[in-house]
Amino acid sequence: MNPVIIRADRLSKRYKIGRRRRPGTAREAMTGAVARLGRAMLRGGFARDREDELWALRDVSFEIRAGEIVGVIGRNGAGKSTLLKILSQITEPTSGFVDVTGRIGSLLEVGTGFHEDLTGRENTFLNGAILGMRKAEIERKFDEIVAFAEIERFIDTPVKHYSSGMYMRLAFAVAAHLETEILVVDEVLAVGDAQFQKKCLGKIDNVARGGRTVLFVTHNMAIVQRLASTAILLDRGRVVSSGPVRTCPSITSCTFP
Repeated sequence: MNPVIIRADRLSKRYKIGRRRRPGTAREAMTGAVARLGRAMLRGGFARDREDELWALRDVSFEIRAGEIVGVIGRNGAGKSTLLKILSQITEPTSGFVDVTGRIGSLLEVGTGFHEDLTGRENTFLNGAILGMRKAEIERKFDEIVAFAEIERFIDTPVKHYSSGMYMRLAFAVAAHLETEILVVDEVLAVGDAQFQKKCLGKIDNVARGGRTVLFVTHNMAIVQRLASTAILLDRGRVVSSGPVRTCPSITSCTFP
């Protein structure tokens, strides 16, 4: 049995919402003070401004073994993207912990991980360096990355001039081709054309067949059944069920053995 490569234990993430914006000018501060005084007089006393809490994740625990393809599914707002951001070390959990063994290549949203003033070539090498790869490793994969992204003519153009499709193609190519042990992909592939989506799905399949671990978020149950060996179903920040995929005609009717 392959070793556990990702372990989450009672992982939770809380956001505070409803905070009042800090005043930017003296006039705004005075106006705010007068307004609070008026409210206090009406209430008969002062009270703290309300801060509502939103738990994007709550007590999430699971294990993923090396070589698994895991589909993370659930309705909008279920906590899927938050989970991937924590696994990718983009944000920290409020409580609990996650233990990841190996390097992670992430494609979470268009714009993440690239510097807009750098060229496609420079961003490719920058991403590789951030992942801890040597220059020789990146150079070995560079031509393959550019060919997959189909942006040969624009590889030395700053990415701020790329269309969203070009940006996404290069970002996926970098994440999928650099030699990380784990590939994490959010549903950004939905913005690509049908032909490139098919190409990406084929690459994800090849990556997994090569022994790497893949986590992906999707609302497309056909993709889950085609690619995933395991699925994690989230609802309102909690794991509803998880395990080997049996059938997933829809998010709410996805069943596990």
